[in-house]
Amino acid sequence: MTENKHLIWSNYDLDYEDWRDFLEEEYPDLSENERVARMYELNNDYLDDERANLDIQLSHPILVIGDLGLWHGRRMGYKEINSGNIRDCLYTERDIDYATWYVDRLGDLRCDAIHHDGTNHYTYRVYKDAATETQKELLKEKLYRGIATRGDITRVTRRLGDEIARVYGWTLPRLRQPVAQMRSEVR
Repeated sequence: MTENKHLIWSNYDLDYEDWRDFLEEEYPDLSENERVARMYELNNDYLDDERANLDIQLSHPILVIGDLGLWHGRRMGYKEINSGNIRDCLYTERDIDYATWYVDRLGDLRCDAIHHDGTNHYTYRVYKDAATETQKELLKEKLYRGIATRGDITRVTRRLGDEIARVYGWTLPRLRQPVAQMRSEVR
């Protein structure tokens, strides 16, 4: 884990020096430029491995909250991954040059996606079992308008990091328990 995140996969800032010994041993007949290209190919294959690792089916769609870097400034947005499978979070739009997926210090699955206009930041969360359609629609309206707060988001959705941490053996900070739940446990 880096200071504040658990890295799942990235193609940003790959360092050939980290791969050199392996690539020279496995591909001695390739030029250095060809080995660099092979490094990127192999790294991309690892993304397919991570999708297989995170083939976790949830009972609800996944809400993707986007902080988008566009040519005309930053905008908020959202989309849903209707499959409800965590593996489907590990895809980007065609115009993305570099992507990094990780679980942050709050246990949220995130992606930083770099493209020619800027960087998009995505947070992936799943709807809570008790969330009503009205609550979901209100949250999406607030996201669309750019006025949703962290409290709005956590009322209707939950983090994905717990499922992901079980796959990789990571330890995440515990969620704060709602006051009503803590009171009932004390009794």
